[in-house]
Amino acid sequence: MTFNMIFVLFLIIAMLAVLLFDLARPDMVVFAVLVILLLTGILTPEQALSGFSNEGMLTIALLFIVAGAVQKSGLIDQMMKGWLKNSKTQTGSMIRFFVPISVFSAFLNNTPIVVTFTPIIKNWCEDRGIAPSKFLIPLSYVTILGGTITLIGTSTNLVVHGMLTGTYGMQGFSLFTLAVVGIPVALIGLVYLFTIGRRLLPDNKGFSQRIKEDSKEYIAEMKVTGDFQHIGKSVKGAGLRDLKGLYLVEIIRENEHISPVKSSTIIKHGDRLIFTGLISTIADLEKIKGLELETGTTIGLNDLKNGTSNLIEVVVSHESVLTTKSIKESQFRSRYDAGVIAVHRNNERIKSKVGDIVLRPGDTLLLLAGTDFLEKYQQSNDFYVVSSLDTPPSLKQNSAKGWFSIALLVVMILLVTIGLLSMFKAMALAVLILIGCKIITPQEAKRYIQFDVLLLIASALGIGIAMRETELAQWIANGLVNFGEPLGLLTMVFMVYFLTNLFTELITNTAAAVLMVPIGIALADQLNVDPMGFAVTIAIAASASFVTPIGYQTNLIVYGPGGYTFKDYIKVGTPLSILVMITAVSIIYYVWF
Repeated sequence: MTFNMIFVLFLIIAMLAVLLFDLARPDMVVFAVLVILLLTGILTPEQALSGFSNEGMLTIALLFIVAGAVQKSGLIDQMMKGWLKNSKTQTGSMIRFFVPISVFSAFLNNTPIVVTFTPIIKNWCEDRGIAPSKFLIPLSYVTILGGTITLIGTSTNLVVHGMLTGTYGMQGFSLFTLAVVGIPVALIGLVYLFTIGRRLLPDNKGFSQRIKEDSKEYIAEMKVTGDFQHIGKSVKGAGLRDLKGLYLVEIIRENEHISPVKSSTIIKHGDRLIFTGLISTIADLEKIKGLELETGTTIGLNDLKNGTSNLIEVVVSHESVLTTKSIKESQFRSRYDAGVIAVHRNNERIKSKVGDIVLRPGDTLLLLAGTDFLEKYQQSNDFYVVSSLDTPPSLKQNSAKGWFSIALLVVMILLVTIGLLSMFKAMALAVLILIGCKIITPQEAKRYIQFDVLLLIASALGIGIAMRETELAQWIANGLVNFGEPLGLLTMVFMVYFLTNLFTELITNTAAAVLMVPIGIALADQLNVDPMGFAVTIAIAASASFVTPIGYQTNLIVYGPGGYTFKDYIKVGTPLSILVMITAVSIIYYVWF
């Protein structure tokens, strides 16, 4: 091995370790490695920047905008709500709901699909006395399965396609190249979820359900009497801003509800102060002269929702800046104009001071927030909004524009299918039409783009080039050939699938794909076989993340709302992962080798 090979291998191992232990945001970790490769001269500026101009990466950016325009209309949401109303049995409901969802996921980004339908499913389940945990893991899994059907079904497919065309000068995938494998995989996955998988799913009450049942544990009411020495002072001046384990979420003043409560809000005689949090510390408040505990309070969590505030349930993203500090240190309340009422992790509420909790990816937060919270932060990288709030008026769109967006997407897909336009040209034209016809504004288009995902992809593509240029990929491929060639080509395909899938479960799907594509291409050269077979293997394996909640972001989105534990994913996802691997490798071996 040369020094450059050893150095790049060391960087990749260090990168995998940082990603595995969630020590920093994935996009910044991968970008940092790219910068090191640039500064050390292993990559030229042109090579380091090539990922940022890669057609596959730019196509993903355009797809974010097109998918955002379709989601904005809310038409798909309305259709699925109506479709669910006629469902009678649990299995029948799963079939009616998840078969169309898998089809949508073949053509739309699966993350907003899961974010959108999580509250819809939760409400539907709660209305019928069904545990949401019976539906939320399947929601994530079917969107992953549907994404394997087409080139645009998931960003992973486009990344592999971009590497084939940009880095290696190959033809890449057509729109339906992956359908040969994706359709059988999706069908087998759906059958498994409707039969065996359904029985393995836990019967958990959702976080919001348990909160509603135990709302007295979260709410305490204090009345301000004439003896309170801080009447006329601000909340901060009265010492009610930083309480031990308690949070002042609302002030009721006659018929007025003041929420969220600001530091500058003035305390008046007769105010009813509504606290939430660690209610066991309420005794500290009772010691304050002039504050009387209302033991018979009728206030519940649902009563906190009013014209100026709403209860919102969010899930912390794996890319959130909130995961490195406590809630207090991150200045959550002032940053988002929202207060954290409770935090849920591993199917349990964290019973400690809210401000001292250091958040982790997958944590579910119950927030009391302003009415504009959903509009402001629906595209936030810090968390996924999954609460069942009505769409704010500013997000609603008339049905004519909604149908136009859907029709435009269908037309573009047809143009790509018959070969008149490439995927990049079709999506660029679609975005131009959407903005030109004022279906979306340029500002909205900018919000729909997930720049952190693009930075991760572009940086990872540069690392892939470094693996090729230093011949590290060739060295690893030689090792795999020496080990696996005596066992046969089929075993080699299984090995590539397994390694890719393992990386996906431990780090991210995009990083796994970028690491494995150079190895797969070098392996094909060594074995003198069609490299497209290994490319398809890597694309499918990198998407098929079912065993952990951290491998794919849709798994993380449903983690908290479903009240799941890590073991639930292992129990339900492992058989599915094995089924998908056997099916995919068998078809790939027959078709391409």
